[in-house]
Amino acid sequence: MRKYIVACIFTFFGIFSSAQNIQPIEQKLINKIEANYPSMMDLLKNSVNINSGTFNVAGVKAVGQLYAKELEKLGFTIEWINMPDSMKRAGHLVATRKGNKGKKLLLLGHLDTVFEPDMPANPFTILNDSTITGQGINDMKGGDVIIIAAMKAMYELNLLNNATITIYMTGDEENAGEPRTISRGDFIERAKQHDVVLAFEGAAGLNTIATARRGSSSWELIVEGKQGHSSGVFGTAGYGAIYEAARIVNSFRETLSKEPYLTFNPGIFIGGSEVSANFEQQRGEASGKTNIISPKTYVNGDLRFLKEEQKLNARNAMRKIVSASLPGAKASIHFQDGIPSMAPTKGNEALANILSKTSEDMGLGKVVPGNPGSRGAGDISYVAAYADCLDGLGAAGKGAHAPGETLDSKLFPVLMKRATLFIHRLTQGIN
Repeated sequence: MRKYIVACIFTFFGIFSSAQNIQPIEQKLINKIEANYPSMMDLLKNSVNINSGTFNVAGVKAVGQLYAKELEKLGFTIEWINMPDSMKRAGHLVATRKGNKGKKLLLLGHLDTVFEPDMPANPFTILNDSTITGQGINDMKGGDVIIIAAMKAMYELNLLNNATITIYMTGDEENAGEPRTISRGDFIERAKQHDVVLAFEGAAGLNTIATARRGSSSWELIVEGKQGHSSGVFGTAGYGAIYEAARIVNSFRETLSKEPYLTFNPGIFIGGSEVSANFEQQRGEASGKTNIISPKTYVNGDLRFLKEEQKLNARNAMRKIVSASLPGAKASIHFQDGIPSMAPTKGNEALANILSKTSEDMGLGKVVPGNPGSRGAGDISYVAAYADCLDGLGAAGKGAHAPGETLDSKLFPVLMKRATLFIHRLTQGIN
C-alpha cells in the first residue's frame, strides 16, 4: 500500500506546481504533509478497520484512543467526555492547545459511523488508483485524519506554539444521545469560547464549501374518525381517519413544497381499525377491513429548514391545515425539535472567502458556497449561533451511509494540504 500512496503523492504534487502564490513556510507545510502522508494513511486504515457504529461503545472508544494517542504526541491535552450509562453512548474525545495568537479554532469531527457490528464488514480496501472503500472512510474518518495530519505538519514546524485550537470528536453524531442538553452540552459550552468552528464532514469536491446546513425536526400527526360501515363513508359516517390524514399530508405538499430549502417527509403512515405506533423506534402495526371506516391514523415525519423563522412559519401553516378537518374527523399535530440549522451568515461567508483565497493561491481555483439543500443536519449546527462556521472540509467520496462507501484517494492529499494551509492562515490572522 505504501508504494501506491507514494505514487499518489507525486501524481498530485503536479496540481500545485503551476500557479502557486504561497509563502515559504506554507510550502514547508505542504512538504510535511507529503512526508507524513504514508503514516496518515496507515492511521486511516487502522481507524476504518475498527467498527465504531454509534451503539458500539467499545469500538467508538477504541477509535478515540487511536486518535488521542496521535494528538497527545503533538502537545494536545486529552480529555474524554463520558456520557451517563443510561444513554448507551461512548462519549467524546477533546484535545486542546492554548495560545495567544490568531483566531481561536474548534475543529470538529466524529468517531462513530452508521455501520454497527451486525452489519456486513467492509474493511479498508484499495479498489483502484483513485478509490478506496471502507466503513466510515468518507463519513467521516477521512476528515478526522485530515485534522490530525494538519496538526502534525504544523507541530513539526513549531506553528502550534501560539495557537488556540480545540479538536472535538463526538462519539454519537450519527445518532445523538438523549437528552441532547447532556450529549451536546459540553460541546456547546466549549464552542462559545472560540471564534471559528471548522467541521470536517465530507467534501463535495474541490470547489464548494458549506456555509450553511439545514436543521431538522420532527412532527407527529394523530387523526381520529368515526368507525362505521364503509357504505356510509362521505355521508353521515364522515370521511374517517385515513382520508383526513391523506388530506392533511397532501395539503402540506400543496401549500409548502415550493419554498426553497424547506422539506417535510412523512416517513411512517399507519391507519386502520386497530393501530399502534412507536415513533421513537420508527415502527408500528395496523389491521383493518375494507368495509370498516378507519377510526385512527398516525403519521410521523421530518421537517428540514434553513432558518429558525422558516421552521416556525412552516409549523404555523401546518397547524392551520390540520385544524380544517373533514366532517367526522379531528386531528392534532405535535412538533419536536432536533438539530438546529446552520444559517448562512456574513461571518461564514468571510471564512469561505479566506478558504477560496488559499485555494487560488495553491492553484486549485475558487471555492464557492454550496447548496444548503444538498446537506443534511450535522453537529456543527448545534454551535452555529455562537461562532463563524464552515463545514465540508473533509474527504471527498461517494456512498456515505451505504455499503461500499468510498474515498477519492486522488483528492484526499490535495484536500489535506489545503485544509492545513487554511488552518495555518487562520491561526496567524491572515485573511
